[in-house]
Amino acid sequence: MLPIDPSKKITFQRWISEGDLVIVYEKHDHMKAIKVCCGSVLQNRFGVFEHTDWIGKPFGSKVLSNKGGFVYLLAPTPELWTLVLSHRTQILYIADISFVISFLEIVPGCLVLESGTGSGSLTTSLARAVAPSGHVYTFDFHEQRAASAREDFEKTGLSNLITVGVRDIQGEGFPENFCGLVDSVFLDLPQPWLAIPSAGKLLKQDGVLCSFSPCIEQVQRSCESLRTNFTDIRTFEVLLRSYEIHEGKMECSADDESGSLGSSPCKKRQCSSGRRNGKEKWDARTVMARPCSEAKGHTGYLTFARLKCL
Repeated sequence: MLPIDPSKKITFQRWISEGDLVIVYEKHDHMKAIKVCCGSVLQNRFGVFEHTDWIGKPFGSKVLSNKGGFVYLLAPTPELWTLVLSHRTQILYIADISFVISFLEIVPGCLVLESGTGSGSLTTSLARAVAPSGHVYTFDFHEQRAASAREDFEKTGLSNLITVGVRDIQGEGFPENFCGLVDSVFLDLPQPWLAIPSAGKLLKQDGVLCSFSPCIEQVQRSCESLRTNFTDIRTFEVLLRSYEIHEGKMECSADDESGSLGSSPCKKRQCSSGRRNGKEKWDARTVMARPCSEAKGHTGYLTFARLKCL
């Protein structure tokens, strides 16, 4: 989340200032979060970078080191923050997060309850979705995790949109002062069925609940609990498949010269063998796409349900 400009609550500060958190991008799989401080330096394999040189530059700038190497300074959006945050617990990633926000029908101004906070990956995206006038109340039973989450939300400039509480939601339920005021509830708990009755009391009529569980047995028991006061109960598994795009060689022959429908022209390059089986052969450069050899598999099941209207 870019730092919020207090004078214009719907816009953001696009220029880096001292004390801002920036995501230093070295390459797609190597990024780190750095707080900008005058007099401080960042040292990596590309050289030494002076923080002072960053101040006043817009997010997205390319900055040079003393050796001529470079990095990019990116804004700490929820998507990037998810990739660099400290993993105190297993986190939700972009595929699940975007699905959750869409199906929970979260828009600016919503009041959202979450348990548990964990590493705060989802919480950050929830805060951006409810900004500037909504609020996220998130709870974790572990006091140190809750304190670390507060520090992270301060760093990312989201503390005015998020309140972190220490509470055993499975044993105590949510605070009753939210009764009938909540738009959406998200549960990431070992035994979510214990918290479902409490969540039902707090949701507005037609409010939506989501429970994230890694095991199908947890889903089955949660659905049994949901049938009492909820309807439109649905469970999803979100699987993400990435593709590799790269340039490669493809062997062509004279018979292929006309090309298939929609193909782009390619430059002939004579093969060392000259002719094969009496036909001219050459290599063509083309762009190829194929599924990545390593793909993320199962993360968890997302169960959604809507509170029955009386």
